[in-house]
Amino acid sequence: MKLRIRHGAITIWTTLGTVTVRLSTARAWTAGVLLLALGADLSGCGQKTPSSATVSTSSGHSSATSIVVFAAAPLKPAFTLLAGKFQTDNPGATIDFDFATSSELANKLTQGASADIFASADSAQMDTVVKADLTSSDPVNFASNTLVIVTAPGDPKQIRSFADLAKPDLRVAVCQASSPCGSATQRIEDNTGVHLNPVSEESVSSGVLGKVTSGEADAGLVYLTDAHRAGDRVTAVKFPESDDAVNIYPIAVLKHGSQPALAQKFVDLVTGPTGQRVLTQAGFASP
Repeated sequence: MKLRIRHGAITIWTTLGTVTVRLSTARAWTAGVLLLALGADLSGCGQKTPSSATVSTSSGHSSATSIVVFAAAPLKPAFTLLAGKFQTDNPGATIDFDFATSSELANKLTQGASADIFASADSAQMDTVVKADLTSSDPVNFASNTLVIVTAPGDPKQIRSFADLAKPDLRVAVCQASSPCGSATQRIEDNTGVHLNPVSEESVSSGVLGKVTSGEADAGLVYLTDAHRAGDRVTAVKFPESDDAVNIYPIAVLKHGSQPALAQKFVDLVTGPTGQRVLTQAGFASP
């Protein structure tokens, strides 16, 4: 799915077609939540969930008031919505997003990619960027995310605990160990001594969710935000061991960005009351 917010219009491109709604900018960002939900559902029909995506609120050309935001994939719905609010507050400003795994984004930055902001799904990848001396100020923790078990609706396999995921006849999907959600899964396995034998390892949490909703896996470990977005397409099973593997999300303005003042305004929006409200509605918890 690709989404553009520009000049009071929201356009969504999906595999099933294009949806365009023209509104005042203020109304456009408010309506965005419904269109994002529609776009997420449409883009998931008949295709594998991608490991990364790019969402642009500009025409794709850089401008004097354009900022580039590298953000972890789970932030896509909330950040895309906040982009509309940001444009309302800063007329003429645009945001180009690159959504991918935090490790991919950190690697891009350390290899010389240019961006104004980095929002990571865990502290480890942010630490990589900080140690490379790429941030202009200390990162700010703005949200947290926790793993839950998702199953088919009604939990037909009767999964009640993390240990149940080790049942030999159960098809389990998890995130790759290099990703924050995979790292959290590994911490839980190490803490509990329960080791899983997954049938699939995905690069992002939404990919695990797709395996469960498609019936390719009986259960999966995903972020609470993805379970929240899936609604009644899955049953979410919380387990206490996940409390010891919470992923904290930090955000920072980058040193070599072209618009540090404008970048700071977006960080302030994310960490302020409006941003926190939108993140909470998306299923994130406070940091």
